[in-house]
Amino acid sequence: MNKILLIAYDNDSHISFFPMSLGYIAAVLKKGGHYVSVWQQDVHHYPNKELIKVLDNRQYDTVGISISGGYYQYNRLKGLSQAINKSSRNPLFIVGGHMCTPEPQYFIDKFGIDVVVMGEGERTVIDLMSCGQFEKVKGIAYNGEVNERQPLIRNLDDIPFPAYSSLPMEYYRLRSYPGSEGHKFTMTMISSRGCTFQCNFCYRMDKGLRLRGCESIIEEILMLHKNYGITYILFDDELTMSSKKRITELSEAFIKAGLPKMGIQWGCNGRLNYVTRGIVRLMKRAGCTFINYGIEAFDDKVLKNMGKAITTEIIEKAIRDTLAEEVSPGLNMLWGNIGDDLDTLEKAVSFLLTYDDFVQCRTIRPVTPYPGCPLYYNAIQMGLLNSDNPVEDFYERKHINSDLLTCNFTRLSDEEYYKALHRANTILLKNYYDHNWRRLEEQTRRLYFEKDTSFRGFKLV
Repeated sequence: MNKILLIAYDNDSHISFFPMSLGYIAAVLKKGGHYVSVWQQDVHHYPNKELIKVLDNRQYDTVGISISGGYYQYNRLKGLSQAINKSSRNPLFIVGGHMCTPEPQYFIDKFGIDVVVMGEGERTVIDLMSCGQFEKVKGIAYNGEVNERQPLIRNLDDIPFPAYSSLPMEYYRLRSYPGSEGHKFTMTMISSRGCTFQCNFCYRMDKGLRLRGCESIIEEILMLHKNYGITYILFDDELTMSSKKRITELSEAFIKAGLPKMGIQWGCNGRLNYVTRGIVRLMKRAGCTFINYGIEAFDDKVLKNMGKAITTEIIEKAIRDTLAEEVSPGLNMLWGNIGDDLDTLEKAVSFLLTYDDFVQCRTIRPVTPYPGCPLYYNAIQMGLLNSDNPVEDFYERKHINSDLLTCNFTRLSDEEYYKALHRANTILLKNYYDHNWRRLEEQTRRLYFEKDTSFRGFKLV
């Protein structure tokens, strides 16, 4: 039996997202007979130096972190790695998640990591804990070696539910999501892994799509409802709405199981080319209040360059159908991909203004070529990232904030790019806050002139 410490890193938020990957890894380790603790930096905002004391005093054999790509996560890993490597106990240091998977040796050298788990980790981490010889473990990189990848878990229902009982659910359930009412207790879940599409900016770890059974999904929802009072689920899959058939089956299963009658609602990631008004109506009957759409551009040429496999006509019809059924759509938009210019930015702004339901504050971010995605390799070929060590150039010098340019794929200068994006987001922000101002004005009028007794204080959100 190994004594393992998993780290839920801080994200500078009062209420963090449930650490889904950590939850799954903790579950399979505990099922395998290992002793697992979680260092809840996300909850308590411990300084990194406190981790040194924990490792020195409690004699852990292994310490593990699961981390996705991004400048913030990179800097978190940097600080936590320094603390781990200062421990006198010298535990086995394992890191999993997308960030390290495309270029594992860079992170091993940079942060003193012993083992990088590449891709899906549930089988790999069990093999790693039970085998003393790294060369025999599939799916890992270590000390200059990159082993054969672990076969994907074909039947997701074989994986135990995340280790909810080992984590502070009273804390995580307080996070609010678009479409969830203030009194709802919320939780993230997955109903599938993977995606059938290949957008050029997406850094998916594994190919293909694998679906959980409807029965297993419902069993998990009912357990969350019974044990933790959860009444809102945000499906955090890459693509919950992976086909018309799948989302229809899932919605019908929720209705048959009585979830809407229990007051259980949900939101998910959708695909615009699978939207019909009838499907959205069925999803709403099943409890859906929010569908998050990756629109990313409102120009057919740019959409084609992205590999989105949708058109502006498909986008507009899908959003109209969603709004017609009074389900809120997430309108995610990027700018700066190959083919983007001032005209495509204007189209994006006009689209967002036209279909804004004010559930979220709509802004436009620069596209980011995360290591491992096709756009990353485009950036290297175009000389936008240093070809000698592109991952270091990306994380140490170029990707310093998600709202700033990492690589400029447009024909605009950086100065022209920022000037245009500043103007676009100023328009969008003004539209959002003007709406809220009008709402507050009307709320004030009803309070004083209609004696609105439902008023409970001025709330900005």
